[in-house]
Amino acid sequence: MRDKTQPNSAVPGDGLIRAGAIVFFVGAVATLVTVAPLLLGTTPFPTYMFGLSMLMAVGFLLAGAGLLRSVAAGRRQARTGG
Repeated sequence: MRDKTQPNSAVPGDGLIRAGAIVFFVGAVATLVTVAPLLLGTTPFPTYMFGLSMLMAVGFLLAGAGLLRSVAAGRRQARTGG
């Protein structure tokens, strides 16, 4: 008996996980760019640049919400037998 799940089927929460990964990556790059002048001894960036580093946390939360949403959808599907 074959599994009914298709390998490329979209599950609820996939979009949130992808968006979270992109936002996390942007935040990681912003963190590296912001910290580099501090390590190199040059003039640091303005304070708002440190706020961009918070995108890492936002991306992590988005991906976590997407993961919880996909888990809930999987449990709902298993419960209904569909």
